[in-house]
Amino acid sequence: MRVDFDPEVLDRNSFYKLLTAVVVPRPIAWVSTVDPDTGAANLAPHSFFNVACVSPPIVQFSSVGRKDSLRNIEETGEFVVSLAPEHLFEQVNATGTDFPHGVSEFDEVGIAREPSSRVKPPRVAASPVALECVLHSTVRLGDSTVVFGRVVHAAVSEAVMTDGQPDIRLMRPLTRLGKEEWGTLGDVLEISRIRYADWPGHRAE
Repeated sequence: MRVDFDPEVLDRNSFYKLLTAVVVPRPIAWVSTVDPDTGAANLAPHSFFNVACVSPPIVQFSSVGRKDSLRNIEETGEFVVSLAPEHLFEQVNATGTDFPHGVSEFDEVGIAREPSSRVKPPRVAASPVALECVLHSTVRLGDSTVVFGRVVHAAVSEAVMTDGQPDIRLMRPLTRLGKEEWGTLGDVLEISRIRYADWPGHRAE
């Protein structure tokens, strides 16, 4: 037995709650931008976030509505995605507050920043990973805008590196779930992908 939900019948908010409850866990893009008019550094979490392409390296996040992050990126063409780590849980959540336009979340929440290498928006100093991006393109979808950013520089703390690669157990990323729920790392499972040549019953020609 299943419960059926029709997006043509449900109101927008109800179906939004359904989607965010079942598309889980979602990584968080902690996006920093600069207001071109005031110079204020904006910082906001966006949980509709993923990798879009590897060559060239492009990441994407969706702005639900026209938020300051989106406006600043459209006008300056630059942004930084910092990883949202578990030990900054309360600060990440606080930067989602609807502060007035032009107010810096870095300053209001008390988050230390550091200069980026290739773009103007600052990085979150206490975040172990920062992806510096320039705007590639945007796509408007209904009430949201998908932002594609080409990664021009990646900075990873040595403290979270193991054998030359970022270690998920050391980065401790936060994720978003449904309702007011957030997720932490939990168990990490490892398994190798099976080649067809090794599939049981496969006979080599």
